[in-house]
Amino acid sequence: MKTAISVVIAGMLIGVAILYSAPGAGSGGKASAPSVDNVSVAGGVQIVEIGVKGGYSPRATVAQAGIPTVLRMKTNNTYDCSSALSIPSIGYRAYLPASGETNIDVPAQKSGAVLEGICAMGMYHFSVAFD
Repeated sequence: MKTAISVVIAGMLIGVAILYSAPGAGSGGKASAPSVDNVSVAGGVQIVEIGVKGGYSPRATVAQAGIPTVLRMKTNNTYDCSSALSIPSIGYRAYLPASGETNIDVPAQKSGAVLEGICAMGMYHFSVAFD
């Protein structure tokens, strides 16, 4: 009897762990809203800052359409596959430095366009939706 109860409790704990580690966990199963606090505009150029280490942060950003944009990729002791970045829609592919900032020029995008970046292994990704 004790074994059966232990198995049930262990199963419940594993289920809860899986539920809360899923994307959008803590928001009723829905994906969290895209971030906008990493976007600024200076001198007519929009700057979108994205942290690079063990993935990309934030993973979803909303930016303004119709103005030139700079993706500012910020690395800090980044030695994983997220430093091997590809952004297919603009033909960008490069290895980012282990630490520092890399600015990537993006031409003005139309409303509704989505720019997607991905690591070399396809494990990590980010998106910038233009609105």
